[in-house]
Amino acid sequence: MAGKSLTLDEFRALAGSEVGVSDWIDVPQSKIDAFAEVTGDHQFIHVNPELARQTPFGTTIAHGYLTLSLLSVMAYQAMPGIKGTRMGVNYGLNKVRFMAPVKSGSKVRGRFTIADVSQRPDGAWQTTTNVTVEIDGEAKPALAAEWITLQYVA
Repeated sequence: MAGKSLTLDEFRALAGSEVGVSDWIDVPQSKIDAFAEVTGDHQFIHVNPELARQTPFGTTIAHGYLTLSLLSVMAYQAMPGIKGTRMGVNYGLNKVRFMAPVKSGSKVRGRFTIADVSQRPDGAWQTTTNVTVEIDGEAKPALAAEWITLQYVA
């Protein structure tokens, strides 16, 4: 469904359905280091391979919020659009759980299921999407989230 534009009625009919899976996204150490620079979070488990080798992870790991921040690019790849949308905005998250570390050099992808689509009193359409971020080769996902977005449809 990625890249496909649906009518609002078609989109609403997808509630309860998995609508897409993103491409795999590389998470190299350079991306982790760049995220540390932007956020100021230089904890050794993210940026110091030598010290991180001594932890149960055995290597550096991505920040949980780095993995979460990849949801936008994953959604662009996996989620259908709504015809006539003037603007879409991130409204927030009801739930987020970081379930497994994303080790440096891993690949992750998002799996998207539309849970609910409803109109708000201000006219915006609110979509609640359940997202699971999988780690290539791992049984346990990196995170699970209940993500809320707003679409302003003409």
